[in-house]
Amino acid sequence: MSTPRDDRARLEREERWRQLMRAAQDGDTAAYAALLSEILPVLRRFVAYRWPSAPDVEDIVQEVLLSVHTVRHTYDPARPFMPWLMTIAMRRTIDAARRRTARSANETTVDIMPETFSGNDTKNEQETSDDQEAIRRALAQLPDGQRQAVELMKVRGLSLQEASAVTGKSVASLKVSVHRGLKTMREVLKRETQ
Repeated sequence: MSTPRDDRARLEREERWRQLMRAAQDGDTAAYAALLSEILPVLRRFVAYRWPSAPDVEDIVQEVLLSVHTVRHTYDPARPFMPWLMTIAMRRTIDAARRRTARSANETTVDIMPETFSGNDTKNEQETSDDQEAIRRALAQLPDGQRQAVELMKVRGLSLQEASAVTGKSVASLKVSVHRGLKTMREVLKRETQ
């Protein structure tokens, strides 16, 4: 049972959150940060109460916060804030329950995990050398810029920034070169296997 004091505190909180959201909509990042930090414990309690057995309460709360961020422009400051927030929280909690139910319906358990090997260790020496030779041939067919970008980033493992420093090319240019180079290599390799 709520007391008049509880009701007054609830109304004051509602008004504060409405004001913070209005300021956040106007671009006040400090107000937005304050709002998010104040609603966080409320959202945690809400999700934990609605779905007490959920092992991922924090994940659901983060989804709620992301949704609030994404749709904050839809909030009407002339209307109460709490029902708007709780509607989002309820929908994200229901979405999580649906995902979990769908996932568990399709999952199966096994007593012993089958052994699988995805690495080159399972290939014999001939298969490995054939793969490497085919890749070398495909790489050799690329124009110089694409070949250099693929070699630096995919063979040597440099980051975009590191490859940019080595080549003097922009990050965007390197991305395009790698994308086009890999596409060409895939086509070459596909033709060779046909």
